[in-house]
Amino acid sequence: MAITAIYRSALAAAGLGLMAAACADNREAVELPEPASGHSVSVETVVDGLEHPWGLAFLPGGDVLVTERTGQLRLIRDGALVDAPVSGVPEVLALSQGGLLDVALAPDFEETREVYLSFASGTAQSNNTALYRARYEDGALLDGEVIWTSQMDKTGGAHFGARIAFMGDGTLLLTLGDGFEFREEAQNLANHFGAIVRLNRDGSPASGNPLAGEDGALADIWTYGHRNVQGIAIDPETGIVWAHEHGPRGGDELNIIEGGQNYGWPIVTSGLDYSGARISPFTEHGDDYTAPVREWLPNSIAPSGLAIYRGEAFPNWGGDLLIGALAGQALHRVVIADGEAVAEEMLLADEGRRIRDVRIGPDGLVYVLTDHANGALLRLSPTD
Repeated sequence: MAITAIYRSALAAAGLGLMAAACADNREAVELPEPASGHSVSVETVVDGLEHPWGLAFLPGGDVLVTERTGQLRLIRDGALVDAPVSGVPEVLALSQGGLLDVALAPDFEETREVYLSFASGTAQSNNTALYRARYEDGALLDGEVIWTSQMDKTGGAHFGARIAFMGDGTLLLTLGDGFEFREEAQNLANHFGAIVRLNRDGSPASGNPLAGEDGALADIWTYGHRNVQGIAIDPETGIVWAHEHGPRGGDELNIIEGGQNYGWPIVTSGLDYSGARISPFTEHGDDYTAPVREWLPNSIAPSGLAIYRGEAFPNWGGDLLIGALAGQALHRVVIADGEAVAEEMLLADEGRRIRDVRIGPDGLVYVLTDHANGALLRLSPTD
């Protein structure tokens, strides 16, 4: 049976159609207590003048690479933005949410100089998320090649996913979105909609992917049933893979990512469609779908960027998750205990800026990118 038919059959079994009755938004807000032991924080601007920055990576020696969604890779040196963009960047589809997206260094960067870029490729009528690998040498990407392209071939400029994270075994995870208009396909293992893939560094499917043996499944899929994952990070102490994804109207999720799992979108969700209609009557994940650790209800914070704090500058934040919020215009610190979210603090809420990415610097300080036409790299330091 086609995946769309399966989805509609599941809804019909509950006596509801795909666009179940639009109703008053009576979902309850899920509030967590504010942590009792945080830090007072000072915020300074490292650089501004970035055009919709999306991702950043710290180079050995202190330089910083920053992607701009419009297609440029920028270099920050000695606290200043270098005028000339880094050369050798692939051509991107800068359309709506698409463009040049994440940047990550290979774990052995100091030996190989390998840099990975994710980006939207193609045209408005036919596009995908792609992965590019090149060698970085002082302001230039050399010997670059596209090593992987998603099998989505979607229309429009929404929901590319595109965050990159390297696992301890040297393989990498790349997150993807459901293309917005193609949400039912997030349950279809024959394409990459709504998936997280696990790849070797040459773009080939990594061995041991648990879904590779299923009939018709793509060999590189690690997990599926996601909406639009724009934050992923691996805890260096526990090895736990954390990711969050956008809900529609509410229902943003924070998840622990485990290979082979189905995270339920769009069959099970607490979010509403933008019309106010229920996307699905099912809000309980049961045994078939992996439940989130945290949901944001009734409103979406639009999470983007995720870092796990393991540093010395903020001793009270050890193991906490730092999550950027676009719609929420804040940095969320989520306290985790035994795999559960137990407390939450909002930082930078008085800044009034969309937070696109968050990373922990080599100095143990927190760095965030603001998503604006005149975006900035900010640095957070403790004041106590």
